[in-house]
Amino acid sequence: MSTTIQYDLHKGVATLQLNRPKTYNAFNREMALALIAALHKAAKDDAVRVVLLTGMGKAFCAGQDLREVTDDNGIGFEQILTEHYNPIVMAIRELPKPVVCAVNGVAAGAGANIAFACDITVAKASAKFTQAFSKIGLVPDSGGTFFLPRLVGMQRAMALMMLSDTLTAEAAAEIGVIYQAIPDEDYDEAVLALVQRLAKMPTRALGMTKDLLNQSWNISLEEQLALEGDFQL
Repeated sequence: MSTTIQYDLHKGVATLQLNRPKTYNAFNREMALALIAALHKAAKDDAVRVVLLTGMGKAFCAGQDLREVTDDNGIGFEQILTEHYNPIVMAIRELPKPVVCAVNGVAAGAGANIAFACDITVAKASAKFTQAFSKIGLVPDSGGTFFLPRLVGMQRAMALMMLSDTLTAEAAAEIGVIYQAIPDEDYDEAVLALVQRLAKMPTRALGMTKDLLNQSWNISLEEQLALEGDFQL
């Protein structure tokens, strides 16, 4: 079993911790596949009532480990997207339980967009977010072009992606990119209180709420109203 993802289940909370701290938790193939497996495991386990995604060490996730891409024997972006990031994002959105992301440090590139794909995202006040893609001649991936404009509007999303500006956690919370920025000294206690609160709530209803919100992106108001009625019965 890979050690790049630390999986711990306690009182209904499955904590998935990115564990490559020496690379600021940059994704390589091993960690990406391990995260996909951990998300699927949490989805299937009835003992899991909420999932907490966070990082080990000083960073949440610095995005892709580019050494894997530039290595002559490495893998290309097409495989990275189709086998790593796209399945991670889909697993988060399809998981029938709340997925909380606790950003403990810098979240860059794919790391930032995976955080934005989660249901409730909080961050240490000292944490920072950046798209970073344009600085190295890439386009945003990992669902960033889908989630970010829905969170903050087209103008802000375009500027954040084209300019690769760095957002503080406080600024991210102010514009709605994340739910909350938490003072560093209160972070651990506040994250624990949040996930424990969710774990004590009716998991099935929370999962159905998530499903309704997911479907609302693609259907009409009339269809959404009917769907709410179906789910409520």
